[in-house]
Amino acid sequence: MKFNVLLLLSIAVISKVSAQSDRWQQRVKYQMEIDFDAAKHQYKGTQKLTYSNNSPDTLHKVFYHLYLNAFQPGSQMDVRSRTIADPDARVKDRISKLSPTEIGYEKVLSLKHNGKAVKYEVVGTILEVTLTEKILPKTQHTFEMEFEAQVPVQIRRTGRNNKEGIDYSMAQWYPKMSEYDYEGWHANPYIAREFYGIWGDFDVKIKMDAAYTIAATGYLQNPDKIGHGYTEKVVNHKSGEKLTWHFIAPEVHDFMWAADRNYKHDVVKLDENLDLHFFYQPENDSIIRNWKDMQPMAVRCFQIMNEKFGRYPYKQYSVIQGGDGGMEYPMGTLILGRQRLSGLVGVTVHESIHSWFQMILGTNESKYAWMDEGFTTYAENLVMADLFPSKNDAQRASTASYRSLAKSGLEEPLTTHSDHYNSNRAYSVGAYSKGAVFLNQLGYIIGQDKLASGMKRYFNEWKFKHPNPNDLKRIMEKESGLELDWYLEDFVGTTKTIDYGIKEVVSNGAKTDVVIERIGQMPMPLDVVAVYKDGTQEHFYIPLEIMRGEKMEKLYSKTTLLTDWGWTYPEYNFSIDRNLGDISLIVIDPSQRMADINPDNNIYPSLPTGSPRFKGGPAK
Repeated sequence: MKFNVLLLLSIAVISKVSAQSDRWQQRVKYQMEIDFDAAKHQYKGTQKLTYSNNSPDTLHKVFYHLYLNAFQPGSQMDVRSRTIADPDARVKDRISKLSPTEIGYEKVLSLKHNGKAVKYEVVGTILEVTLTEKILPKTQHTFEMEFEAQVPVQIRRTGRNNKEGIDYSMAQWYPKMSEYDYEGWHANPYIAREFYGIWGDFDVKIKMDAAYTIAATGYLQNPDKIGHGYTEKVVNHKSGEKLTWHFIAPEVHDFMWAADRNYKHDVVKLDENLDLHFFYQPENDSIIRNWKDMQPMAVRCFQIMNEKFGRYPYKQYSVIQGGDGGMEYPMGTLILGRQRLSGLVGVTVHESIHSWFQMILGTNESKYAWMDEGFTTYAENLVMADLFPSKNDAQRASTASYRSLAKSGLEEPLTTHSDHYNSNRAYSVGAYSKGAVFLNQLGYIIGQDKLASGMKRYFNEWKFKHPNPNDLKRIMEKESGLELDWYLEDFVGTTKTIDYGIKEVVSNGAKTDVVIERIGQMPMPLDVVAVYKDGTQEHFYIPLEIMRGEKMEKLYSKTTLLTDWGWTYPEYNFSIDRNLGDISLIVIDPSQRMADINPDNNIYPSLPTGSPRFKGGPAK
């Protein structure tokens, strides 16, 4: 009897461990058809959604996002924009001024679950659905919906008739099932930014006036009937005729499209497995030239990303003039099109890199915006340095931006939900700049080679799986052999800052004694470099005790490994086996990868105010 009880307990424990280690994913299949009335800026649609519950849980309710409902006076997005201290200049109070013909809406006309009508309630931008039939674990269910919608005047990301004259930027345009994962439902109202979706397949048919060229997520299935640059065949359409565009998009978590009567459509082949599509208004020679000059740089961007981070898995990507900043979507992006070449390249590079960190990895960017925006910014900095070598200081610019926020008193932990930041500045600098610093500084902690191999491993092991911060941490721990929980806990979970200084340098006969102090609350391992008057350099490496190891990065011909620094000790002492008179400089972190908020005290002798900091590299 005792043996049987122990056996059952063992099985239960093993089952629990297996369930925890198996990161299940919900699955959807959308089949949608819409009929678009461009005269009224409205459309009617049908949606068949096949939902696979791969979770171990029984679901009693489901939730849909109705994003267009945010563009109505009095919506939560409207009120938030009018009450936050630093509103987005593109939004401000514009939603509050929309007339009934200018607002956005999504109205659900009917909804059936497995053929039977169900009760539902619209609560702002969320459709709450109460099920009469439970969704049991490991079962598949069908939802059929009829809906109608109105496209708002473009205020943010989606809409019509924007300032660049693009007719329709159709993002967040359909009733979208909310994600349910190991943390539960994520039915967040549409307040400001960032999205999260279920992996699935989209089959979308758009019926629209033949005068419009449509760019979209997915592969066009009927190019010879459509024309518009999708085929070399000449296709003529009658005035007033409507075309049905049929797109298939496999293994994506959203579907975006745009339409304009004046789009020029270029196609550039990257290799036999990837075509890049470009849609823009050819208003004048300057715009045409910038878009043409940008295209080989977009090709180079994909080549670099494929090499450094992992292969882009789809066969198509579209860069689409959308007329409102830049916003990433599966297999394409909407960007501003009337820009100088550098700006056009910059936004194209940034938004296309999102394909790796958001469209393929699919992190919950509402909760972990820094893992998307920050990692994209980090990779963008690398790509832009390749495209524009003279501007190879973008990573330091990200660090400077973070330092400014940290000193402002407005910083909030990166664990803050994207919609809940007290200011847009705290969100944007935290997500973009501090998120980029997180990776750049991680390269300082574990070594640049381990960071590079770790990022490839992270992409290949976690693509299409919605990784969280701990998943990234474990990859980097396995690559480096170091313990990194302290880094995630402090740099992401708090607003503690890094500040080390050279407190004292004293002659001790033939040696020189150095005292370093930790002024900030966050501990770090340290690279300290002594530059001698004979031109040689010596690297003194101080590991952090709680790392349980040392990085193996070899940047200097001579490196002296010092004893670990226990993080509670405010000071650290070591000796240099050279006379003080032989030493020209002593520098903490000469690579400037550490986000020390006061780098001026990192150098001995101290520099006069306004002097350039030490930028010397290692001498091999």
